[in-house]
Amino acid sequence: MDYGSSVPAVGVDALSDGDFLLDVREDDEWRAGHAPDALHIPMSEFAARYGELTEAAPRDGKVYVICRVGGRSAQVAAYLGQHGVDAVNVAGGMQHWEAAGRPVVDDEGQPGAVI
Repeated sequence: MDYGSSVPAVGVDALSDGDFLLDVREDDEWRAGHAPDALHIPMSEFAARYGELTEAAPRDGKVYVICRVGGRSAQVAAYLGQHGVDAVNVAGGMQHWEAAGRPVVDDEGQPGAVI
């Protein structure tokens, strides 16, 4: 999918351990399965909770934004870019994350699933 040239994007394979990952999926999606170290701020609550990101994100690093397939994360990455944040959309989202064999855990830290 092409989200426009204004939104930088990378595939899951380009991510390294320690990269800052922002998951913008909704609560039910998050509870079912997410990347273990991701910050969760649902897109529907993003404007109200923006301060959580600014407190947690690395000052001089990239914010990799992920959702289920890449549409919502592209929108949030574009928003962040407009506000001076070095944000990158993770193309293919959590579906590609899971397919690549990356860890997915539920809220209890047990193996999860992408829904």
